Amino acid sequence: MEVQALTRNARMSPKKVREVARTIQGRMANDAVEYLMLIPRKSARLIAKTLKSAIANAENNNNLASDSLTVKSAVVENGPVLKRFKAGAKGSAMPRRKKMSHIRIVLSDGNPNQA
Repeated sequence: MEVQALTRNARMSPKKVREVARTIQGRMANDAVEYLMLIPRKSARLIAKTLKSAIANAENNNNLASDSLTVKSAVVENGPVLKRFKAGAKGSAMPRRKKMSHIRIVLSDGNPNQA
């Protein structure tokens, strides 16, 4: 059975979040949480929060044990972009694009019989 959690509009560039998300794919869920605690990046904290939510969804909604869960996929999608301007040279304005991301983590218990 698969369980997922989604964090929308995380205020961090998707490229920065994807670097960390790639490292946890295929790991056991509890090991992935411990691994993320060792990474000193904001994106690791965002992914850990989403991963803990997915584990809680599995335990509370589907009665699955957290010991048997693996991270099937950790997908980071592009979110909306805030378009701002910053002061530039000679009184001009330079555009800034403040990117956001959507983080989706899918956990699987490894039992293909249930859909």
